[in-house]
Amino acid sequence: MTNETITNQQTRTKGVDALNSNIEAAKTVSEIVKTTLGPMGMDKMLIDELGNTVITNDGVKILREMTIEHPGAKMLVEVAKTQEQIVGDGTTTAVIYAGELLNKAQELISKKIHPTNIIRGFKQASEKAKEILEKNSIKVDTKSEKLLREIVEVAMTGKVADTNKEFLSKLLFEVIKLTSENDKIDKNNIKIIKIVGSEIEDSQIIKGIILEKEIANNNMPKNIENAKVLLLDFPLEVRELDNSANLQINTPEDYQNFLNSETEYLKSLAYKIKNIGANVVICQKGIDDNVAYYLAKQGILAVRRCRKSDLSRLSKALNINILNNSEDIQTENLAIAGRVKQEEINGFNYIFVEKIENPKSISLILKSSTNHLLDEIERAVDDAIGDLNSILESKRIVAGGGAIEIELYRELLEYSKTLIGKNQIIVQKFAEMFLEIPKTLCNNSGFDEIDTMSELILNHEKGLSKSGINGFIGIVDSTIDEKIIEPINIKSQAIKTATETASMILRIDDIIAAKKLNQMDLNEIKNVF
Repeated sequence: MTNETITNQQTRTKGVDALNSNIEAAKTVSEIVKTTLGPMGMDKMLIDELGNTVITNDGVKILREMTIEHPGAKMLVEVAKTQEQIVGDGTTTAVIYAGELLNKAQELISKKIHPTNIIRGFKQASEKAKEILEKNSIKVDTKSEKLLREIVEVAMTGKVADTNKEFLSKLLFEVIKLTSENDKIDKNNIKIIKIVGSEIEDSQIIKGIILEKEIANNNMPKNIENAKVLLLDFPLEVRELDNSANLQINTPEDYQNFLNSETEYLKSLAYKIKNIGANVVICQKGIDDNVAYYLAKQGILAVRRCRKSDLSRLSKALNINILNNSEDIQTENLAIAGRVKQEEINGFNYIFVEKIENPKSISLILKSSTNHLLDEIERAVDDAIGDLNSILESKRIVAGGGAIEIELYRELLEYSKTLIGKNQIIVQKFAEMFLEIPKTLCNNSGFDEIDTMSELILNHEKGLSKSGINGFIGIVDSTIDEKIIEPINIKSQAIKTATETASMILRIDDIIAAKKLNQMDLNEIKNVF
């Protein structure tokens, strides 16, 4: 790379050098995550500066954990994050698309085709690819348990949760039934609790919310059936005086009267709660020890300093409002829970607010033998929920296992023949980008790339448009029949994000950096693994 020093603190890289620098860095990031794709994808071990270890094959997790300085490489990390935020899965696919698209762009630039023409051609090809995707998609019944469980199982294939995907798919289908509203699953309505020291099959759904808290006073009951719950967002304690406030006390009697008035106020709060029939109080703010004592004497279970997010989940599950001042402590603001209890698990106390009728917010307890396994299972569940949201929104699926990519390649090549000049070449290169997914699946599964790709393309030319790769047995005539399916949103968003990112990088012809960018930046990325 050629660098020009502007000042002692800044360097400037121009023209083709700047473009190639960004492209090479982005391609390097893409190469890192390729080996994680598919059911036979490999894992990465990530070790931070403190020696903490993460083992995963989740694309976005890998890229988030890596320390990447090169600006071009960082843009590929943003591809993964965008894909994760919008559709919840397909991050590795999106990064591979973007990396290969930039590789094809580099080939076009070497043929003296201007980046502006490449950007224009990529956009044209991207729009056509969306049409082909839609044409080759299948409309499905999103009420079908069989379909939704298949989507979950595909999302978990190749991950740690693979061996338990049938059990987890059944569990997540129950989650959908409980929490989905207007064909949408809000992840905020699902509280995930991870518990070490058991088997995945011991994981369960709690119809309510689990709080990582303990009761405010040890004399409080630890188990209440038919609980009448009050949710508070104000402190049950005496409000502190402002710094500018003055309190005039002239005699010891005045001071004692002041203390007595505080005590009476605190008592009144406790008795007001008791008088409306509440026997469980969950407060986001503090609860004075005296109030906790009075509540305990009345047989009331109280929890203080509950997280705001948990209080919101409880409000959703119980279908009641969170009260903001003591005047709202009224009978009509009580909610019913079948049971509230404190339970100790692995040395930690938890408050279970459970057995709620028709909750729209629930807790999912995930169990496994180690923390590493639990983290991976949580990531697999998160990906599966993203896939489920995608299918609920689009109601359309496409054939997985590289089948849709082969069809996109084939039909885009046909489309390119209707074009002339540079556009034809650019669209052809865009089409070739899609071959990288089935090629990667071949390599990761241990199949011969040349023979497999030749047979796949031939199958599609014969009309077997759903023919793809089953990572365990090889080429199949229909990945749909093999239950290897994907929501259309995952592919369409990956194409969109990759095209936009590639176009953004291709527009850059000048890098002005506050520190010197040199070949070391690329080598640091390449040597991560």
